[in-house]
Amino acid sequence: MRQKYSILIVDDEKLQRENLAEYLTKLGYHTYTAADVDSAVAIVTNNTIEIVFTDFKMGTKSGYDLLTEVKLLNPEIAVIIMTAFGTIQDAVAAMKAGAFDYLTKPIDLDEVEILVSRALELRHLERENFELRERLRDKHKLSNIITNSSRMAETLSLAARAANSKTSVLIQGESGTGKELIARAIHQTSPRAEEPLITINCAAISENLLESELFGHEKGSFTGAIRQKIGRVEEAEGGTLFLDEVGDIPQPIQVKLLRFIQFGEFQRVGDNQVRKVNVRLISATNRDLPAMIRENIFREDFYYRLNVINISIPPLKSRKEDIPLLIEHFIQKYSEQNEKSISRLSNNALDILMKHDYPGNVRELENIIERAVVLARESIITKEDLPITPFSVNSESDNEVTPLDYYKGDMRARVEAFECDLIRQALQDANSNQSKAAIALGLSERNLRYKLQKYGMK
Repeated sequence: MRQKYSILIVDDEKLQRENLAEYLTKLGYHTYTAADVDSAVAIVTNNTIEIVFTDFKMGTKSGYDLLTEVKLLNPEIAVIIMTAFGTIQDAVAAMKAGAFDYLTKPIDLDEVEILVSRALELRHLERENFELRERLRDKHKLSNIITNSSRMAETLSLAARAANSKTSVLIQGESGTGKELIARAIHQTSPRAEEPLITINCAAISENLLESELFGHEKGSFTGAIRQKIGRVEEAEGGTLFLDEVGDIPQPIQVKLLRFIQFGEFQRVGDNQVRKVNVRLISATNRDLPAMIRENIFREDFYYRLNVINISIPPLKSRKEDIPLLIEHFIQKYSEQNEKSISRLSNNALDILMKHDYPGNVRELENIIERAVVLARESIITKEDLPITPFSVNSESDNEVTPLDYYKGDMRARVEAFECDLIRQALQDANSNQSKAAIALGLSERNLRYKLQKYGMK
C-alpha cells in the first residue's frame, strides 16, 4: 500500500540522504534523492511526490528556497525541514511559510515514521472528507463561485460589498478567470436580483452593429433595419447591464455610453427621442485599459466612469489551493451530465493538474476535467485520461497551451482545435501582426481578438 506514495530526500550530505532513503524504502515507500535544490525541483516537476524531506542549509540555495518552489508547483506536497539545533528558528520560520513540520539533527528515525504517517493521514483526510470540504467551500462562497483561496476571498468580499450599491463596477482579470461569474454573483446578491441581467460581449459584435445592439434602432434607420429593435440597455431596465470585453468598444460608442452612465440617457439609432433608463452597469476586460488610454485608443473619462469600484480576479496559477475544489466540482457536474460514476482523480493525475500553469485559467481546467470524465474507463480518472503529461507542465520551451493537445473529444471540441490551429498558423505567417492575420482568415480584427481571448491563446 505504501509503495504508491513517493518521498523525496534532499540533503547535500550523501550519507545522510542515503541512510534516510534506505530507511523509508524499508518502510515500503518509493524514494527519490537529490543533493541540491535545483535537482529536487526537477524531480518534483516530473514525478508525483507526496512528501519532501529537505535539509535547511545547502550551499547557495536553502530548504526555504525549495519550500517556496515546491509550494508553487503543488501546495499539497508536505515539506519537512531537517535542521541542526542552532537553526531551529529558521525551521520555525519555514513552518510559518507552509512547511509541514521540522526535524532536528541527528535524525530520530522513529520520529520520521510518525511524521510521514501524520502527513499522509492529513493528505488523505483533506481529499476524502467531503463534508469538511463543503464547509470550507461555503466559507468563501458568493453565489456559485467555489474557492478556498485567501486572495479570492478578498475579491469576493469586495464583490459582496459592491453588490448592494448602484455604483459602476469594473472587473479585471485574465481570460477564463470567471469575470462573468463575478458579474452574475454581484447581480444575484443585489437589490436588483429580481430584475434582468443583460449581457453583451463587445468583442464578438462588429463595430457597425454594436451601437444598434446596445441602444436599439428604428425601422429604416440603416440598410437591413427592417423593423424596430429594442437595445440591450432598454432590456436591462431596473436591472443590470454587463458589458464584457469593454476594452473593445470603439471610441465613438464610448462617448455615447459615457452619457448613458452619467445621466441614464440614450437614443436609439435613427431616433431623436432621448430615453431614460434605471440600469446598473458592470463591465469586464482582460486588457490593460490605462495603457490603452496612453495610446489614445480608450477614453480616460470613460475609464473613470467604469472604474468606480475595481475588482481584480487573480489567475488560477496564483491560487492553486482552489484547484482540488474546482476539480471536485467539475467531476460532479460532468459525471451527472454524462451519466457516469466518476469519484475522484488518482494521485498522479491530481499531481499533474496541480503543477500545470493554466494559461486558460478556470475555463481550461473545466475543459480538461470534462474531457477526462467523458473518456475515463474506470471510476477514477488517471493521468492517462488527461490531455497533458508531466513533461508538458511548466515547459521552458513553450509556455502556451497547444489546443490540439487539449481538445481531442467530441465534434465541437475538434472544430475548436482546428480553429485554434488555423489562427496560430495565420499569426505565424503574419509575424504576429493581428491585423494581417485577421485579413488572411477573413475575420475582423475585433473578432480575432475575441477568439484569442476565448481560447486563451497568447
